[in-house]
Amino acid sequence: MRVLAAVDKFKGTATAAQVAAAIGHACWELGHDCVELPVADGGEGTLEALGGPNRVSTVTGPLGDLVSAEWRFQRGTAVIEMARASGLSLVGGAAGNDAMAASTTGTGELIDQALDLGAKKIVVCLGGSATTDGGLGCVRAITTPHRLRGVRLLVACDVQTLFADAAPVFGPQKGATPAQVDMLRGRLERLAQMYQEQYGVDVRGIPGTGAAGGLAGGLVALGGMLVPGFDLVADELDLHDRVGEAELVITGEGYLDEQSFEGKVIGGVQAMCRAAGTPVAAVVGDSAPEVRDRIRHRSLVLEFGEERAMREPLWCIEHAAIALLQEN
Repeated sequence: MRVLAAVDKFKGTATAAQVAAAIGHACWELGHDCVELPVADGGEGTLEALGGPNRVSTVTGPLGDLVSAEWRFQRGTAVIEMARASGLSLVGGAAGNDAMAASTTGTGELIDQALDLGAKKIVVCLGGSATTDGGLGCVRAITTPHRLRGVRLLVACDVQTLFADAAPVFGPQKGATPAQVDMLRGRLERLAQMYQEQYGVDVRGIPGTGAAGGLAGGLVALGGMLVPGFDLVADELDLHDRVGEAELVITGEGYLDEQSFEGKVIGGVQAMCRAAGTPVAAVVGDSAPEVRDRIRHRSLVLEFGEERAMREPLWCIEHAAIALLQEN
């Protein structure tokens, strides 16, 4: 049987490549062929799915300290994960963040470097940000932004949040108090006016511009195009063709819930499989009861217990995959 392992990461326990390899090993044990394909939804993990980093740059972190940010540049295409330059994990989470001061300057510095190298296509992956600066730090860090006119700037985004709503929707997750949320919202509203005056683009009513604390809006003001993250990755990896060539697709992610079917990997892969008439199943870390009948799957927590699922995730993934394969 020809199996395609098209999986996302199990956040905190296994990378997408490790998950795919565990499923591949299960296939090998049972005598099946397997194509191992790490996938992502446009957020953290997308850089790895699109080939992994081949450059490291020292840039300005979210709170002004220098950080080493990995990114990719090959054949005129740059892939930048904003979380590696402006991510919440870089400041130790919400407790270590300054929600008012956090800036996307480092992300802009990476874009600027890509332009210096002659990039013709720049993919910016959103998610995991420490910031609610509306992308102002990024915009200001790009010297001579008119250079972007000759570049295809794609912004991978999996939310529909409006620009000013970035403050109330995401601000608390980044350590903002209720009073700071109000101030951040007002700042975003003024910034939207500034973008319209300077670049002729009104970002306020465009769904998705609130992603990554409004960074998406700043990039749209500079001519960027918002693209559903999963669709972008699927196109880059020729996932449609690979699904059509497979006799079974095994997908997966750390937690299966309603959001899994709204722009995430499992829902996207399932939709492709339906269109192609290819059977699909999933391996997940755990699943919410209300979605357990939406896709055939094996839950590591339900089958092996939470302790073992966390301690030996790859062993559990492999044996869950074996169980799915034996059902076919």
